[in-house]
Amino acid sequence: METNSEKQPPISSIKLDNENKATQFRPLSFSSPHIIAFHLAWLSLFTCFFSTFSIPPLIPVIRRDLHLSDADISNAATASFVGSIFSRLAMGPLCDLVGPRIASASLSLITAPIIMSTYFITSASSFILIRFLVGFCLANFVANQFWMCSMFSGCVVGLANGVAAGWANTGAGVAQLVMPQIYSLISNTWLSSSSSTAWRLSFLVPGIFQAFMAIMVLVYGQDSPSGGGYKSKEHAEQAEKRKKDNFLGILLNGLTDYRGWILALTYGYCFGSELTTDNMIAGYFYDRFGLNIEVAGMIAACFGMANFFSRPMGGVLSDKMGKRFGIRGRLWGLWLVQTMAGLLCVVLGRVNSLWRSVAVMCLFSVFVQAASGLTFGVVPFVSKRSLGVISGMTGSGGTVGAVVTQLLLFSGSRFSKQTSISLMGVMMILCTLPVTLIYFPQSGGMFCGPSAYTISAVEDDGDYHLLVQDSERNELLEHEISTRRID
Repeated sequence: METNSEKQPPISSIKLDNENKATQFRPLSFSSPHIIAFHLAWLSLFTCFFSTFSIPPLIPVIRRDLHLSDADISNAATASFVGSIFSRLAMGPLCDLVGPRIASASLSLITAPIIMSTYFITSASSFILIRFLVGFCLANFVANQFWMCSMFSGCVVGLANGVAAGWANTGAGVAQLVMPQIYSLISNTWLSSSSSTAWRLSFLVPGIFQAFMAIMVLVYGQDSPSGGGYKSKEHAEQAEKRKKDNFLGILLNGLTDYRGWILALTYGYCFGSELTTDNMIAGYFYDRFGLNIEVAGMIAACFGMANFFSRPMGGVLSDKMGKRFGIRGRLWGLWLVQTMAGLLCVVLGRVNSLWRSVAVMCLFSVFVQAASGLTFGVVPFVSKRSLGVISGMTGSGGTVGAVVTQLLLFSGSRFSKQTSISLMGVMMILCTLPVTLIYFPQSGGMFCGPSAYTISAVEDDGDYHLLVQDSERNELLEHEISTRRID
């Protein structure tokens, strides 16, 4: 009985592999520590997205009160992305060293007071600074994806990653919908007769929500399927490797893997484009079609809240393509979906009527968010040894892409908003093409099969360790290798 309890989580109603990772994804099975970790991870990240994007829907009010120029608003939007670039890069190695639970909760507790301090801003410079510092909390995305990879087996990791990130990303859409309502509620009660005070008080809500979830993660979360700290039994082999392979070795192993850089670029123009759209879409409808702040917020909310099903759909598609065609299927799915998203983005900038714009925006949201899920359906297969680093690189790529897009297309008056949106679609299509260059020795790439000889010390060392659990696919790969050797 004691031996069995060591091999299995304390209570589990789902099937496990030999590393105690879940091979099934059942979000309503709360008896499983894997699913508890899932709910803590997505809710914690949800609060971070809610905090970061609680500011854009109130910009028409803040702009009037602080006398902000268009340049100030654009610089603040860029600053919010810059803040998360470096924090995401650091979060990956930090998760490798201390585990996702401590890394995530610590960052949330540090950044929660920052969003609440929005109450005190009085100038354009302080507004930009707050947006920069709040953006750091988006690094929790890396911890979210790392945590799912630690809890779920390769056969369902795409789904788990997609749902965890997708449900969390709805925080951006909920913020677009809820923050104008919170502002209106406060401004119409005895708490405040001043518009200036009302929008300031509104930001106490996301800060308190974020801090609460960080405490829940610390109290109820666990890094590993068997419980205990990050250095628990199923991590014993990895811990031994970490003693021999220090932080610098783990970092360099990830940074020198070209596939991580390609995924970072790809993610920069799916998730990065999503971030850019979240930042400007409410203002776009407010200014172009003359809507009021509440209606513009509700339309913008449709874009962000589509994450509830669209990003998980990308994860499901990645897993299904992976089971049928291996890693090649995952890559083809990513390329096709993201290219379609780029085409829809081009169309969005060329549509002139309100309702057609809303319809195209909704379609665009589905494809661009599904592409994000497909990207992280590939990430866990690049390197087990440097999973955190690859996750951090890819996650940072999303915010780098948002910064570049913001600076090139949405800063200043060089282009109209409509033209900028269409050009962003063109950039998405072009930056998806390098996916065709990704190659895995064990499984091949989009246009070629696996190498004849893939069993090597490099593979054993974890540099190219695939998290493949599907027995039929393993047998097929072994058959292909043995056939080639016979030939």
